[in-house]
Amino acid sequence: MLKPHYSGVGWELYVGDCLAVLPGLTGIDAVVTDPPYELGNGWRGGFTGTNGRAKLWGETPGWDRLQSERVNAALSVADKAIVWGGHLYGLPMSRRWLIWDKCQTFSSGDAELAWTSLDGCIRTFRMSRIDAHANIGECKEHPTQKPTPLMEWCLSFLPNAETILDPFAGSASTGVACLRTGRKFIGIEIDEHYAAIAAKRLARAEADVRNSLPFPEPEPRPKQTQLWEARDA
Repeated sequence: MLKPHYSGVGWELYVGDCLAVLPGLTGIDAVVTDPPYELGNGWRGGFTGTNGRAKLWGETPGWDRLQSERVNAALSVADKAIVWGGHLYGLPMSRRWLIWDKCQTFSSGDAELAWTSLDGCIRTFRMSRIDAHANIGECKEHPTQKPTPLMEWCLSFLPNAETILDPFAGSASTGVACLRTGRKFIGIEIDEHYAAIAAKRLARAEADVRNSLPFPEPEPRPKQTQLWEARDA
């Protein structure tokens, strides 16, 4: 039986190639993911990641290549899906695209696109990178880390999906968003370094959610007057 490398209340994280892990998974309601874009020499633009520890200067990560076979395999486990960078993968026609407007022009792009299997109009989420990572106190620990508020917004288009899969989990922004919105998360990450970071973020998010829950309402005490009412009756 397939066992996660890391787990907690409401989440599981597997370390490895998603092609090997996917056959052992069941009960997935939707796939929400951000696979590699194959930026290649685009990394040489001086990506510093100054808000966290994800620093790249002229490096091309080994995982930075298009993963069409793995994306298609992941999409076969659920009817509903949101795939950031989906325009790079030749996915089927879609009416509902999601747009992240970064409210700036000095990053690698003004916006990013997410393909969806959903019906509906195109929608836009507006948040600058500065607000996304610095102002909300979210340390950027992966070069392509998506802001948690962005992923929470994505999940709002999947109101009935209880268990979410991200086969390219990275630092687990999708998973953190799942825990914050009361969903179960299953993640797969091929890089052990980022899997360890993801596990720490998920454990921290789990604790934050648990600590934010209100105290349970005390059970009502029995009324002593019931004895008198019974005798009078």
